[in-house]
Amino acid sequence: MRDSKVEVTKEIEKLEHSAAKLTVTVAKKDVADSYKETLGKYVKQVQIPGFRKGKVPANVLERKYGEQIKMEAASDLIDKTLNDIFSNEKDNVERPLPYAQPVLEKMPEFDVSKDFVYTVTYDVFPKVEVKNFSGITVKEPEVSVGDDEVQEELKGLQERNAVVVDKKDGEPVAKDDIVTISIVEKDESGKEIASTKREGFVFTVGTAENVYKIDDDIVGMKKDETKDVTKSYAADDKDAELAGKTKNYSVTIKAIKVRDLPALDDDFAQDVNEKFKTLDDLKKDILRQVENAKNRRVNEIKVNSLLEQLVEKNPLEIPQSMLNAELDGRFSMMARQFQTTPAELEKMLSASGQKKEDMLKEWTGDAEKMLKSRIIVEALMKEKNISVTPEEIEAEYAKLAEQNGVSVDDVKKHYEDARSKEYLIDDVKEQKLYKELFAQVKVSKGDKIKFADLFKNN
Repeated sequence: MRDSKVEVTKEIEKLEHSAAKLTVTVAKKDVADSYKETLGKYVKQVQIPGFRKGKVPANVLERKYGEQIKMEAASDLIDKTLNDIFSNEKDNVERPLPYAQPVLEKMPEFDVSKDFVYTVTYDVFPKVEVKNFSGITVKEPEVSVGDDEVQEELKGLQERNAVVVDKKDGEPVAKDDIVTISIVEKDESGKEIASTKREGFVFTVGTAENVYKIDDDIVGMKKDETKDVTKSYAADDKDAELAGKTKNYSVTIKAIKVRDLPALDDDFAQDVNEKFKTLDDLKKDILRQVENAKNRRVNEIKVNSLLEQLVEKNPLEIPQSMLNAELDGRFSMMARQFQTTPAELEKMLSASGQKKEDMLKEWTGDAEKMLKSRIIVEALMKEKNISVTPEEIEAEYAKLAEQNGVSVDDVKKHYEDARSKEYLIDDVKEQKLYKELFAQVKVSKGDKIKFADLFKNN
């Protein structure tokens, strides 16, 4: 349709669930102009036997295509006026969410002698005034880190750098050994059930890697030894094929291996990273990393607690289109993790007896909480006009460099592209906001917990 402005009046009504109803009235002069313009296109483009192209009389076209011309003129008029309304920054009309197109209630009558009135409904960004901070108490877990945590991390490094070797001939299976077995189930008469035979099953004794739960039964066995094992499984065993049943197995030890752990000395530290000259250097770096991890997790727990309480005390409604977009985004991310497409992932789930709909339903509660938290954070950022200065970003670079044991230049290089730097700026702004908010609520000491327990249910 032509680029000139169309004269309209607007009436906006707020609906439940962050939706809006917009009623638009187009002056009859513009209705007539829209019809003439559409009719003019038909005159130029339509070819009817007996008339040259572009020479068909308008009244002939109206008799033949009258309703179609009206429908097209009405659609053009709706598209034109909605685009004008939503693109006008000065217009006091809430814009629809980008993933929620306005829905026309019904196609109105198009009469060139009357005003044209239509109504659309659409979802808008939820509004919330975060005013209620009363009674909010944030508990900060008390976590101390020291030599025990350093030793635990060292042990993990040892195991990751271990060499797996065969156990000496004649030495029996012990806890933490890596064993290879063949296993087959026997029926009541002691005959092997061929379909249950499994060769080359490898697991570490004493871990959850063994679905048969025969760890204790094979401790003390030697290579090439065979043993009959009877095993009764609990009714609530996670393996439905085993739950509540008693099985008779024949187990043969095929191989026994052990992890040859490297000595914890200066050479080990240098093998981990050439920047370490001594084992003490490595320990100091581990302690720094553990402290940083603790501080990040404690802050995350505090923020989550604060946001949960703010969401509870300052209720808001999430439009369905926003929730659907979040759930679809999570499903697409899951597909990328599986290196496939969402459509292929859905097929994979279906083949395994699962449904995408059930998965999205399971995610819904968490997705709603996350969206509400983000909306509250954005509302508070805007209300408090949170911003950061170049000096604050420089200070953040220095802080990150110290935390990660690298140079400031290395940190700056990591954030040199525009998107990464934008993420950093947003994070600094959020941390400034949380600092202000923690000053408005009560922060008290929480339970004393171990470092390892800090990350449970994360």
